Amino acid sequence: MAGILDLLNSDLGKTIISGVAGSTGNDSGKTGSVLTMALPVLMKAMERNASTPKGAEGLMGALSKKHDGSILDNLGDLFKGGVNKEVVQDGGNILGHILGNNQQNVEQVIGQKAGMDKGGVANILKVAAPILMGVLGKQASQQKVQQPSDLSGLLGGLLGGASNSGPVTKEQTFLEKMLDSDGDGSIIDDVAGMVLGGGDKKSGGLGGLLGGLFGK
Repeated sequence: MAGILDLLNSDLGKTIISGVAGSTGNDSGKTGSVLTMALPVLMKAMERNASTPKGAEGLMGALSKKHDGSILDNLGDLFKGGVNKEVVQDGGNILGHILGNNQQNVEQVIGQKAGMDKGGVANILKVAAPILMGVLGKQASQQKVQQPSDLSGLLGGLLGGASNSGPVTKEQTFLEKMLDSDGDGSIIDDVAGMVLGGGDKKSGGLGGLLGGLFGK
């Protein structure tokens, strides 16, 4: 299975980056940086949420009912004239559910590394979140995932799929470190607690890791 970073490097990913940038009035390069940092974090958070029976059932219900992947079939219409308010509102709800009280901290960390204010990052993620859910929904359909217990394999494959073949890339090494930089199993705490290296955890904090990837 292709990983989430492979998706961003594909033709579909380039369409998503360009469309999200245009819809939010942001530079495509910065938008790409934001999504490269944010999407694996969101997916790892979803993986943690889905590790409980209740969380897995909730995600399975969302994928089977609302986020079945059909949004990917109409990206041209989605981005034409700007993304409608319903999609943006849905994105905000998704982010709130996934990240909880740490949402603003996560957005701040990513914004500082991407050279963008927190509000700009939030706007990008609100548009991107329903698309990410659509990616998960389409993958779930293609792999015939029917039980909530199967979601961990789906999410794990998308997070780690990029490293299953070929040489290890800089982005993959970054992901492995960023997803749990202090080894305590809590990606959200790692992101929220390390604003530009403000924490003293291993590897120089998330800020150092992001800086190493994006040269900031």
